[in-house]
Amino acid sequence: MSKQHVDTRNLEVHAIPEQHDSLQSIAEGVTVVITQAFGPRGDNLVGISDVKFDGYPAVTLLLRMPDGREGLVHLSPIHGDKRKQGFTDIAPGTRCALLCPVSKQPLEKLGPADDGSGADYYALYLTPKLSRGDAVMVTDIWEHYHSRIVDNDDIISYWARTHE
Repeated sequence: MSKQHVDTRNLEVHAIPEQHDSLQSIAEGVTVVITQAFGPRGDNLVGISDVKFDGYPAVTLLLRMPDGREGLVHLSPIHGDKRKQGFTDIAPGTRCALLCPVSKQPLEKLGPADDGSGADYYALYLTPKLSRGDAVMVTDIWEHYHSRIVDNDDIISYWARTHE
């Protein structure tokens, strides 16, 4: 990716200790941490609670279950880190309604996951422009770890998997 596509106003570089359980590098010692993620109305969902993962503020979503239960789940902002806190008493495989915890509006549906699971992708936007081309794509099936990060319409997750 060329420098002209890097949002330097929101870019932060931190030294990462060599041995760290949850910060696993994805390529050449690079770890991706989501520092801002916006809901469908433009509300930033990072840091709205005091929950942190390795010092990084959590991404918070409101989940609604088919049985009517709902609650806040705090996701690790570290790409590939499966940790979460809060409303987590959910059976694996349960389809969850994903909502913005601030506006209570549903996240925008982007389309089906491409793995045959029946899961659908929903958008957490990476910029206040709320562009589908700059988003974290999360699925609506509990314990289905198939999220993707799209930046300038390029899938960073794909790049990470295919580059040594």
